[in-house]
Amino acid sequence: MSILLKGGRVVDPSRNLDGVKDILIEEGKIAAIADSMDDTTGETRVVHLEGKVVLPGLVDMHTHLREPGYEYKETIRSGSEAAAAGGFTSIACMPNTDPVNDSRAVTEYIVKRAGECNLVHVYPVAAISLKSEGRTLAEFGDLKEAGAVAFSDDGKPVVDSGLMRRALEYASSLGLVIIPHCEDLSLSAGGLMNEGRISTELGLPGVPTLAEEVMIARDLLLAEYTGAALHISHVSSAGSVRMIRNAKARGIPVTAETAPHYFTLTDEALRDFDPSFKVNPPLRSPLDRKAIREGLRDGTLDVIATDHAPHAATDKEVEFEYAASGISGLETALALSLRLVDDGLLTLSELVRKMSTNPAKILNIPGGALLPGADADITVFDPDRSWIVDPLSWRSKGKNSPFFGWTLKGKVLMTLVKGRVVYSED
Repeated sequence: MSILLKGGRVVDPSRNLDGVKDILIEEGKIAAIADSMDDTTGETRVVHLEGKVVLPGLVDMHTHLREPGYEYKETIRSGSEAAAAGGFTSIACMPNTDPVNDSRAVTEYIVKRAGECNLVHVYPVAAISLKSEGRTLAEFGDLKEAGAVAFSDDGKPVVDSGLMRRALEYASSLGLVIIPHCEDLSLSAGGLMNEGRISTELGLPGVPTLAEEVMIARDLLLAEYTGAALHISHVSSAGSVRMIRNAKARGIPVTAETAPHYFTLTDEALRDFDPSFKVNPPLRSPLDRKAIREGLRDGTLDVIATDHAPHAATDKEVEFEYAASGISGLETALALSLRLVDDGLLTLSELVRKMSTNPAKILNIPGGALLPGADADITVFDPDRSWIVDPLSWRSKGKNSPFFGWTLKGKVLMTLVKGRVVYSED
């Protein structure tokens, strides 16, 4: 069946498009985009979207789906359902599974399971090193053939600088990007939250921003030396933003992301010892939050990713010291990020670039644009609709969100993948 999306505000930064348009979808593809179209056959489903916003499908380049091995936290199906509800048509899933995604077999399993679910596009990110132990490089070429779109030892830093250099060179030869977890474990060891005034007042051991910044500095130097593409994940500190900004000015091939919790929350949220706010890297100071927002505004930070990290209640509803780090973020990312538009920090077009166009470009995957002839991967949301974040309506198995009970503005109404409605608010 053909679908005509009629009268919505279409925003596509890849084409400098921002205006009221109609979009005709036929056989899963975008057939046409025009100021006005009508159904002349009587066989087209017409969806009236006056006052609504139509975007190229959102792309999350930092998602944890937990399968295989940790299906009690999340599955490829439940994570895909959460992604669709959040407006994401494509997600890249990290390799910290069991077994680790360091082999063709695991990569192919993820691709197969995602195909069986038939919801959103799922792109595996494979491990940099075998078992993510930082000792021996994984077979990048084999992993790429199996479907990997990038490499990361997510959650574990590659301590060996020589190994990281070889990883950058190997990935570059394949046209893929390295996404390191930047953390100096000798500086962060034992830390439970950001090191600063709040940690001192609460009597909790802290993680200094230096733990992130030291590793970013090293990886920037390696990227400069090798000329290989580097993508810095979950940037949380002012010092990190400053170094990335300076590196870009010097022509180093680096891109970077942050997550909604880093530009929304600060370490002040931890005063009640609520494990929902425990993440890695930790929530930082108000000055760091300000720098993250400025980095998004001036383009230093290219991408807003979710770092969706679902956990079971048994992992989170425990003493703060023993609680797992992470926030389940796919279903709130767009609404939280729209606050940047409301605050005048970004235009809507700039936000779409960071949540769709840029991540698709960095990963070299389809999407990020509304082009005639391309797959109809489309997100529709109501910019004026307020909603309460409710665990009862949560699609993810991970109910670990600090935003439950918050009233947010901007609600996803429909998500289409290849012209098929995979999520609808109706």
